[in-house]
Amino acid sequence: MLSFNQVSLRRGAQLLFEDTTFTLHRHSKVGLIGANGAGKSSLFKLIIGELESDTGLLDYPMNLRIAHLSQEVPASNELAREYVLGGDAEWCEIQANLVKAEAEGQHEKIGTLHEALDTIDGYTTVSRAEQLMAGLGFATSEFEQPLKAFSGGWRIRLNLARTLMTRSDLLLLDEPTNHLDLDTIVWLVAFLKQYPGAMILISHDREFLDETVNNIAYLNRQTVELFTGNYTQFEVVKAARLAEQQSSYVKQQREIAHMQDFVRRFRAKATKAKQAQSRIKALSRLELIAPAHVDSPFSFELPNAEKTSDPLLVLDQANLGYDSVLLNSVTLNLHPGDRLGLLGHNGAGKTTLVKSLKGELPLISGHRHEGANLKVGYFSQHQVDDLSMNDSAYQHLLRLEPTIMEQTARNFLGGFDFHGDKVFDEVGQFSGGEKARLALALVAWQKPNLLLMDEPTNHLDMDMRQALTVALQEFAGAILLISHDRHLLANSVDDFYLVDQGQVSEFAGDLEDYRQFLLGKSMTQASNVKPKASEKKSKGAQTKSDQKAQRQIKTQVRSLESRLERLNEKLAQAEAKLADNALYEPDQADTLHDLIRSQQNLKEEITQAEEDWLDLSEQLDD
Repeated sequence: MLSFNQVSLRRGAQLLFEDTTFTLHRHSKVGLIGANGAGKSSLFKLIIGELESDTGLLDYPMNLRIAHLSQEVPASNELAREYVLGGDAEWCEIQANLVKAEAEGQHEKIGTLHEALDTIDGYTTVSRAEQLMAGLGFATSEFEQPLKAFSGGWRIRLNLARTLMTRSDLLLLDEPTNHLDLDTIVWLVAFLKQYPGAMILISHDREFLDETVNNIAYLNRQTVELFTGNYTQFEVVKAARLAEQQSSYVKQQREIAHMQDFVRRFRAKATKAKQAQSRIKALSRLELIAPAHVDSPFSFELPNAEKTSDPLLVLDQANLGYDSVLLNSVTLNLHPGDRLGLLGHNGAGKTTLVKSLKGELPLISGHRHEGANLKVGYFSQHQVDDLSMNDSAYQHLLRLEPTIMEQTARNFLGGFDFHGDKVFDEVGQFSGGEKARLALALVAWQKPNLLLMDEPTNHLDMDMRQALTVALQEFAGAILLISHDRHLLANSVDDFYLVDQGQVSEFAGDLEDYRQFLLGKSMTQASNVKPKASEKKSKGAQTKSDQKAQRQIKTQVRSLESRLERLNEKLAQAEAKLADNALYEPDQADTLHDLIRSQQNLKEEITQAEEDWLDLSEQLDD
C-alpha cells in the first residue's frame, strides 16, 4: 500500500532521516515513535504531499484514500455537526447534487443519486457523525453550535471526528490523545480496533499504542526502523539491544536493581485488594521496560521537602465551583505518602477540585485546612503558558532562588535535558515539550510535600514520561494526579477517586475496572464505587475514630519502612565485611563470629519487621 525506498528528507539544514526503506501493507497498524523534533510530523507531511523527499521514492497507489488529522481548526460560524459531516466528501457531493436536482426537478437524476447514496450507505451518515461526536464527549445540545463557540481543544476533537468520518484506506493520526480525557481515549481505542484500513499513529501514550498497533516504526538517528509487535514488545527488543552495548551495561543493571527493589517492597502488599494486585503487575512491567530507557537524556528527582505535616491538607464538607456548585460536600484528607489518581470525564470537575485544593479557587462553602508545613507543587498547562517567553531557563530558576550558583543551576536543568547554552536560550524558542519540561523542573526545585498535577504528560515524549514515572515513585510526599496516560497512573497511583455527577467518590477498582465501567460491560455499583465520605458518615460506616486509627496505622507503616531501610543497609555493610578474605585469618576469629551473629540478628529483625509491615498493610487494605 505504501512503500518508502531509500527516502531522505531535510528541513532546512537539518537532516531528519535518510536512506529510509520500509513497506506498509493494507492492514498494518503502525505506531510512529521517536523523540520530539526527530521528524515524525514531517514524515506525515511527506505522505500527504505537503513535502517532497530530497532523495529516494515514496510510492503508493493513485487511488489510495488518505485521511489525516490536522492540529488546527478555524473558529468559524460553521455548525459542529456540519463540520464533522464534511469529512465524508463523497456523501457531501451526492447531497449537494441532490439539492440541485430537486430544485431543477430532474427526477431521473434524483433517482440515480439516491441509488448512489444507498451504495455508500449514505442514509446512516448523519447518525454515524452524531455517534462519533457523542463518543468524543459532545452533548447533543452542542451538535448545532458554531465552531467558534468551542475552545481549541474541543475544536481538535471535532477535527478528529471529521477525520474518522472520512472514507479512507490509510488513516494518519498525529497525537490524537493530546486533548482527550481518559474516558474518551477508552472509546477511541475501541473505535480504532474496528478500523479496516491501514493506520499510522504518532503518539507518546504507550498504553494507547499497545492497544491499537501491531508494528512500531522507530525514528532515531536519522533512520526509520520497523519492528513487529506493539510498543511494549518494541521496548523488550530495544532493551535487549542496549544490553549488548558495554557502555550501557552498568547503568542498565543499576536501573534493573532499582526496579526490582521497588517491586519487591510492594509485592508484600499483594493481598485481596485488587488495586494492590494491579499495582504489582504494573511495577513488574516497569521493571521489564526500564532497560529500554537507559540511553534517555532525562535523569532527575523530585527533592523531598525539608518539613512536612500530617495531614497535609483537608477539605471538609466543601462545595466547589465557580459561580455555582459543581462538586457537592467534598471531604478529602491528604497525608504524606498518599498517591491518588482522579478519574472522570472532562467537565466533571477534576480540575476544579485540584484548583480548590491548591487554594487558587475559593470554596463556595465548607472548610479547607492546611497543615502547618504544607508546601504545594502545582503543575498544569496554566503553568506552562505562564512561563516568561523572553527569559531563559536559568533566569526562571534565579527568580525562585536569586543566590543559586550557575553550575548548580546547570546541573539541575541538565537532568531535564537542558544542556550547554540551552539554559540561556529564550523560552519563546522552546518547543511545547521543552516548555513542559521547564515547568516541571520549576515545580521540582521548590521541594513540595504535596504534588497536584493536572495532565503533566502533554507534549512529553516517551523517555521523559518514563523519567517522570520513576521520579514520582521515589517522591516521599503526597500526590494527586489527573492524567490520561494510563501507564503513568498505573505506576504512580495507589488509590483512585471518581469525580462524577457532582460527587467525589472513592473508586475501589483498578484502571481495567474503570475501562469496563466506561464501556458498560461489567461493573456493579455496589462493589466497585464506594459512597463518598459524607454519605459514609451518615450511614455510620466510617467514624472519626476509624479515620484516626487509619492514620495511626499509616504512620506505623511509614516507620517500619524507614526501619527496614536502615536494617537492610546495616545487613549490606555486614555482608560486605564478611566478603573480606582477611577476616578468615585465625587472629580474626572473634571478629568473624561477632559479624556472623550480627548478620543473623539483622536477618531475624528484618523478617519480623516485614511481617509486621505486611500485617499493617493488610489492615489498611481491609
